[in-house]
Amino acid sequence: MTVASKQDDKPDFPWWLLAAGAIALFLAIQIAINDLYSQIFTIVSRGVWITIFVTLVGFALATGFGLLLAVMGLSRYLVLRQIARFYVEIIRGIPILVLLFYIAFVGAPGFVVAWNVLMTPLIEAGLFEPMLVRDVSLLWRAIIALTIGYSAFISEVFRAGILSVETGQIEAAKALGLNPLQRFRFIVLPQAIRTILPPLGNDFIAMIKDSSLVSVLGVADLTQMGKVYASGSFRFFETYSIVAYVYLLLTVGLSLALRALEKRLRRADEERSGGRD
Repeated sequence: MTVASKQDDKPDFPWWLLAAGAIALFLAIQIAINDLYSQIFTIVSRGVWITIFVTLVGFALATGFGLLLAVMGLSRYLVLRQIARFYVEIIRGIPILVLLFYIAFVGAPGFVVAWNVLMTPLIEAGLFEPMLVRDVSLLWRAIIALTIGYSAFISEVFRAGILSVETGQIEAAKALGLNPLQRFRFIVLPQAIRTILPPLGNDFIAMIKDSSLVSVLGVADLTQMGKVYASGSFRFFETYSIVAYVYLLLTVGLSLALRALEKRLRRADEERSGGRD
């Protein structure tokens, strides 16, 4: 057995986690005993729920849309495959921040104009009021932008997971008389989910961090609350230390949970393989 393989058998002690925990504990103590840190934490934490809302809603929509794009990309119809590939390649090439500005200041006004044109007969009949750009909240513009941006990346995750399923499994399902929807629901997706979960979890963590970009639209998320307080008090070090601290609690906590889930799934696969042997 080589030295490298011996090291792989015995994982390193997570000293990094111990150091991170010590820093987190130190900041938690500062928040508890220091009035300034306590005040900053109280103000900044008001934006946590917006951050969580934006992330959960945006990721749920992006996951659903990404799955649809993946299915289109693997369709037997050329038109659907080309539409999906066009969308994925174009959207992945646009930075999230640029996409955010485009949806907020180009897409939303364009949608309002199109809506008013379509609803013209009803508006003239007095059944509807004309929609204004300000009627489309900045919060939802931000969520839509994140949904569009992340759906392109998530579709590739689903596509790779679906392609990882053995062809023989699908052929066996066909022989049993299952239709395409049943094959996907009962055969393909349950097996692909093991491949999909780790990168999908990484995308979720990435969206938590990218949700901070909504602050450029004035959405009162965690970053925006910190930015407003720091600009008024000039306590930049203390404020952004607390902001970073809260983000790290969210992302590192989720990262550790995902690693534990991956190990559990891997152990279950090994036990299943051992049982077949």
